[in-house]
Amino acid sequence: MTKKGSDMEAFSRSALLLGDEAMARIQAAHICVIGLGGVGSYVTEALARGGVGALTLVDADLVSDSNRNRQLCALCSTVGKPKAEVLAARVKDINPDCKVTALPIRYTGKELDLSAYTYIADAIDSVEDKLNLLENAAKASVPILSCMGTGNKLDPMGFRVCDLEKTSECPLAKRIRIAMRKRGVRHLQVVFSPESPVQHLPTGAKPQDTDALHPVRPTIGSVPWVPPAAGLLMAGTILQAIAANQLIPPSYIPNAN
Repeated sequence: MTKKGSDMEAFSRSALLLGDEAMARIQAAHICVIGLGGVGSYVTEALARGGVGALTLVDADLVSDSNRNRQLCALCSTVGKPKAEVLAARVKDINPDCKVTALPIRYTGKELDLSAYTYIADAIDSVEDKLNLLENAAKASVPILSCMGTGNKLDPMGFRVCDLEKTSECPLAKRIRIAMRKRGVRHLQVVFSPESPVQHLPTGAKPQDTDALHPVRPTIGSVPWVPPAAGLLMAGTILQAIAANQLIPPSYIPNAN
C-alpha cells in the first residue's frame, strides 16, 4: 500500500460514519488547542486521529512527574520537555499530513490572532487567561468550546456540553459565568460536570488547622479517568460541529451591563 493509500485508510472508519463531505471539512479545519494538560492532551489526540488538517498547540509548561497519572504527553521519557512540542511530535506520528504548530507560550490575551482558527478548544487552567481567551474569541466571532473544572472529581459520566448559563455545582463555572456576564459574553458553550468537588486536606493537615484567616489551600487532586473523559467529549463535540458545518461562536454584547 502506498503512503497516500495508507493515509486514506487511517481515517476510513471515521468516513464510514461521517461521510466524505464531512471529512473534507475536518481536513480543511485549523483548530487551536490552548492548555495541553489532562484535558487538552486528550483533545489533541482525538482531533489528530479525527483527521484535522491543521492544529496549533499552545502551552508554556514542561512535562513533570506529577503529570504522569493523567496527561497523554507525560511519560518518563518526556519529563522536562515542552508539552506543546511533545504533543506536536505525537500528532505528526499519527497523521504526517497534519500541519502542526507547537507554541510553548502562555496565552494571556494578546499572543494569538484568534481569527485564524476554525475552532478553539479552551483547556486553560489559569482563570484570568481563560477569561481573556473567551472574551477575545467572542469579540473575534470564533467558535470556542471551553472546559470547566475537572479537578477533585471522580465521575467521568457526569460531563456534558451546555450553555455556560446552565452550569451548576462547578466552582470554576460559577466564576466564569459571573465574569462573562460582566464582559458581555453570551451563549458560550462549555463542557462541565455537576458533580460536587471532593473535599480534602493536604497530607498531615487537620480540619482544625484551617480557619477564615488562615485557610489551608490543598493542591487540586485529579485521577486518570476524569480529565481524559472531558477532553474526548470536547474533541467529539468540535469534530461533529465542523462535520455538520454548524460553527456557532459565542455572542459579544459591548457594555452589556
